[in-house]
Amino acid sequence: MKVLHAAAEVFPLVKTGGLADVLGALPQALVQAGADVRLVLPGLPAIKAGVEGQTLVRDIGAIFGAGRVSLWIGRLGRSGVLAYVVDAPFLYQRRGNPYLAADGGEWADNAQRFALLGWVAAHLATGELDDSWRPDVLHAHDWHAAMACAYVAANPAASVTTVFTVHNLAYQGLFDSADFHLLGLPARLMTPTGLEFHGQFSFMKAGLTYAHRVTTVSPSYAREMATEEFGCGLDGLIRTRGTDVSGILNGVDGVVWNPASDPGIAAPYNPLAIQGKARCKAALQKALGLRGDPRALLFSVVSRLTSQKGLDLVLAALPTLLAGGAQLAVQGNGDAALEAAFNAAAVANPGRVAVRLGYDEAFAHQMIAGADAMLVPSRFEPCGLTQLYALRYGTVPVVRQVGGLADTVVDANSEALQRDEATGFLFGPATPEALAEAIKRATGTFAQTKVWQQIMIRGMAQSFSWEEAASQYLTLYEEAVRGRKIEF
Repeated sequence: MKVLHAAAEVFPLVKTGGLADVLGALPQALVQAGADVRLVLPGLPAIKAGVEGQTLVRDIGAIFGAGRVSLWIGRLGRSGVLAYVVDAPFLYQRRGNPYLAADGGEWADNAQRFALLGWVAAHLATGELDDSWRPDVLHAHDWHAAMACAYVAANPAASVTTVFTVHNLAYQGLFDSADFHLLGLPARLMTPTGLEFHGQFSFMKAGLTYAHRVTTVSPSYAREMATEEFGCGLDGLIRTRGTDVSGILNGVDGVVWNPASDPGIAAPYNPLAIQGKARCKAALQKALGLRGDPRALLFSVVSRLTSQKGLDLVLAALPTLLAGGAQLAVQGNGDAALEAAFNAAAVANPGRVAVRLGYDEAFAHQMIAGADAMLVPSRFEPCGLTQLYALRYGTVPVVRQVGGLADTVVDANSEALQRDEATGFLFGPATPEALAEAIKRATGTFAQTKVWQQIMIRGMAQSFSWEEAASQYLTLYEEAVRGRKIEF
């Protein structure tokens, strides 16, 4: 099985969220399972510099507003997976965020920037850019690569099977209908049954409409996307796809995320020798200026600071957390109002609340290893990787019962504790009161040392491997290739 993955990010070269972690691990797991896998990536500065041993595949010329576009191939240094790099300096050689300008707004030419990625992916998949390798499956990830499915659909002779994965339905890649001509697609695709979406055109809709199979990153989120509450206006379309839509849970890279061998944490530990976690906690408290109190339950947040992630709920429930004698450590950035509110909370509660604005991958490991519990109160969560990392590090998740969080955390109720199945604390409504109640439950359980350690160790025993995810994807690819049902 030959598989081409198209995406805008890959760990460790470019990362703004969990998408990069998926692309850093899934292709490698597929290779280990016997697949022939390659990636196609935009030539962002870190990708252009980080893909090793690049050789020229094709000079493409002037396209999508870029005067010079070429295609190169090299290897990802960490995994050795082959990766095509779309070199278009005019579109990609920019500092900072792959999607946003310095003022926080989207780059004005994002439609062209990511249409180019999809166009190249589609033409690779149909054998027009590299005649030495042609995939059986083109797997596009999130809106940035979704237009690849439309370009394949627009070619009646294309025989490649397309798979599209939704990593977060809320980010849809919406652009002014006046710019549709920039895509070079037939006008018949700019209709309500095609790419048109309330007077705009939607990259996300390209994947949902034209891919032969649609996946997302957890079974629960696959069901939720088809509801009005979580469908972001696309639930009707998703329902029409029926059984073509499925969920495959993300995995954890066991090499990168392993407390027994993590070089970035204060002390190694494992389920049979858990003592090192106390040293990690003491080191984190010292690094953040928190009181060095081993008896204080240390909650952490490692997240984008956005409403989606429910961080306003954390602020509202903070009095309950502090009243129980706990501490809070936050790392992340995002909404300016949330950043200011967390900073104010740290100033008002020295030694008990600490905030680090910005994202630091290395320090995230220290945060997860050093905390006792991880708060993930998301309003919606397609999969969530933070709670998976927390489980692996014996850091008990406190999460909302939604999406991938509900699929991966078992609530520590009396029945689950008795069966030794509990791995964390879940709550239902996205309200401060529901989160505060979960915090109280966690705080009360933390005082019961043996019970808390039981939950920790059961969490560390969970297996969320990329090997299992890769096996499910290979099965899906084979089914999709055999049963291509959509004719465009």
